[in-house]
Amino acid sequence: MSLSERDKKVIWHPYTQMKNALPHIPIVRGEGVYVFDENGKRYIDAVSSWWVNIHGHSHPHIAQKVSEQLNTLEHVIFAGFTHEPAVLLAERLLPLLPGQQEKVFYTDNGSTAVEVALKMCLQYWNNLGKPKTKILAFKNAYHGDTFGAMSVSGRSIFTDPFNSLLFDVEFIDLPNEQNISVLQTRITELKSEVACFIFEPLILGAGGMLMYEAKYLDALLSVCKENDILMIADEVMTGFGRTGTYFACEKLENRPDIFCLSKGLTGGTMPLGVTTCTNRIFNAFLSDDKLKTLYHGHSFTANPIACVASLASLDILLESKTLENIKRIETKHATFLNEIKDHKKVKTARHTGTIIVIEWETGDETSYLSELRNLLYAYFLDKGIILRPLGNIIYILPPYVISNEDLDYIYSAIKSALEEI
Repeated sequence: MSLSERDKKVIWHPYTQMKNALPHIPIVRGEGVYVFDENGKRYIDAVSSWWVNIHGHSHPHIAQKVSEQLNTLEHVIFAGFTHEPAVLLAERLLPLLPGQQEKVFYTDNGSTAVEVALKMCLQYWNNLGKPKTKILAFKNAYHGDTFGAMSVSGRSIFTDPFNSLLFDVEFIDLPNEQNISVLQTRITELKSEVACFIFEPLILGAGGMLMYEAKYLDALLSVCKENDILMIADEVMTGFGRTGTYFACEKLENRPDIFCLSKGLTGGTMPLGVTTCTNRIFNAFLSDDKLKTLYHGHSFTANPIACVASLASLDILLESKTLENIKRIETKHATFLNEIKDHKKVKTARHTGTIIVIEWETGDETSYLSELRNLLYAYFLDKGIILRPLGNIIYILPPYVISNEDLDYIYSAIKSALEEI
């Protein structure tokens, strides 16, 4: 049997209706911006393998550091023990984050990083003897698929079977010039109930790559700060250069109390999640009362191999060439946006940093389940490009090593699709 046939017998894939799914493409190796299937066909990974790969596949520097660590220490329990990679990663990461981030809590992925952040905030108020349980979040947000992360995500087909089990959240619209004062008033009205506000800064990812301006988010955060509402920045997708700066929150004047990080953290090499916080948060858990402990952990917390991969990824991220590549992609996207934004089949087009988004005009309201999605997905695969549409929305979110030639090839394919589909 082929690898696809063997896969079909034993594997259940994510976000996939397995009854009528197309055969899954067997990938045998990756190199730079490309992945190769078992027949030798090359694909441009234009979505960074679900937004994680920032430096290209099989990067030799990351591979070397991971290999060295495998021969030293593969893992050790992180309760009662520590190790150099975890300490060094925290020492290097914290100064890069906007604001006074002082402590790192390690987990496994973006969803668990969010779970920890929510638990930190809720228990913070409980530890102070001022319990508050309501959480503020954006409509159409996506923060993960575990239950806490689903609860603070917008209600959608992802959450429908579980809605009755999710905790109550106050959802608000994305801020803009027209509604900002109304949203600020609403937050002030809720101040005695709200423990925290969780947000994806500047871009809502799985909710449709929705973009909004930093100045309006800042206006909301100002009200949160005035009313002592803790602020959680979910930079799982936006972190590590995606919005043009190392972190999206660098574009804000108000600094969050907590950051959630994952995806690009290890350069896309392996799973690792991070939740960072200020000393204000951390100190609320310091007590002779053991009930004020943050009782949370994972078997692979602070895995040394993953920490080393992250350190190697940071080495590359902080090179001047990487920032030059980010700016180059940003400029290329802006030029392409101007070329296609007025096309009759483009409903909207937008871009921030290395992310460009094109919403297909369908003549009616479409959703994640749109049949157009399958047509577009297959069209680009046939041309050797991995683009994974969100319904009628396609986006390019590439590794920073992508060449101008490959970007131009993707742009050309999109122009062709606009004429043919």
